[in-house]
Amino acid sequence: MYLITGANGFLGKELVSYLKKSENLITLSRANSDIMVDLSLHIPQLPSLDVVVHCAGKAHSIPKTTKQKQEFYDVNVNGTKHLLMGLSQAASLPKYFIFISSVAVYGLQSGIMVNENKPLAAIDSYGDSKIKAEALVIEWCKKNDVVCTILRLPLLAGVNPPGNLNAMIEGIKAGYYFNIAGGKAKKSVALISDVAKAIPIVANIGGIYNLTDRYHPSFYELSILISKGLGKNKPLNVPYWLACLFAKVGDVLGSKFPINSDKLKKITSDLTFDDSKAVKLFGWNPTPVILKPLIDNF
Repeated sequence: MYLITGANGFLGKELVSYLKKSENLITLSRANSDIMVDLSLHIPQLPSLDVVVHCAGKAHSIPKTTKQKQEFYDVNVNGTKHLLMGLSQAASLPKYFIFISSVAVYGLQSGIMVNENKPLAAIDSYGDSKIKAEALVIEWCKKNDVVCTILRLPLLAGVNPPGNLNAMIEGIKAGYYFNIAGGKAKKSVALISDVAKAIPIVANIGGIYNLTDRYHPSFYELSILISKGLGKNKPLNVPYWLACLFAKVGDVLGSKFPINSDKLKKITSDLTFDDSKAVKLFGWNPTPVILKPLIDNF
């Protein structure tokens, strides 16, 4: 019996769709699921389970207030703690626990083929909350002799993705997306369908893994894929020198301006992650994101 938390989320829905063909599932979410509970506030009452996949979490937003920053800890840390407490109170413990984490735990804005040995140095609310949640899971699994798997995921892609890919789609759709300096910066991404297929395989093995599509597309390549899917012309390019001028204006005007020097550095820097450990230990063999549609009407 599988338990999928965050079953209504982007990855959770994909995982439920994939696993229900061959496994018995129980879903957990705040609404429209078998177990409806807010993990940030409550300890769930759970049956005996074999495998737990903890997808529930808060992401895809930049906190601007202390309250918004605290929400990451309420959901990602306290929610994980409450789930583990619920599992401890069940009639029997699961054999396997898979925690969906993020490459944000490394706290990097640039880097090339970063592997799992990189120190966890995130100081932002999202990355730090994931570090703390990972620690809770590792400690609980060790104490209870449960096979522990942590998947550190990059930007997730699939049809109608959330987060930064969604922002790119909406920007191209509305005609206000521009590539900067040719859009050459490469970023690690992974298809949710590949992640879903890997979970029942890696669950039996355990360990901590980065997962990517092993291709690491550039902003330019992603924007061309999306533009074709929308039937739009390819986005225009803003030269680096001009983007620098806009960024300096943003440094002065503050957060209301769409770009500043920090954002410019992030947009124009490579940030890729090494998943060769996953290839070696459980045969991770993903599909490059640029070979798959990211919108319904592709």
